[in-house]
Amino acid sequence: MGNTSSVATAAPVSEEKAVQTPASDTKPKKKICCACPDTKKLRDECIVEHGEDACGKWIEAHRQCLRAEGFNV
Repeated sequence: MGNTSSVATAAPVSEEKAVQTPASDTKPKKKICCACPDTKKLRDECIVEHGEDACGKWIEAHRQCLRAEGFNV
């Protein structure tokens, strides 16, 4: 019976770890390549047509969108 009580105390520890995992939900839910497709498309088209130097506003708009999605860019 002594083994049963130690097993019973180990089970709640496992459950606590499982509960802590969803609590650390600070990671973005999408991959960075799939986030903000609209701003990404505008940014990429601008860079292809006009070069990176001329597309600062689209680049920054895409970065802001990524930050809003939880990415650190």
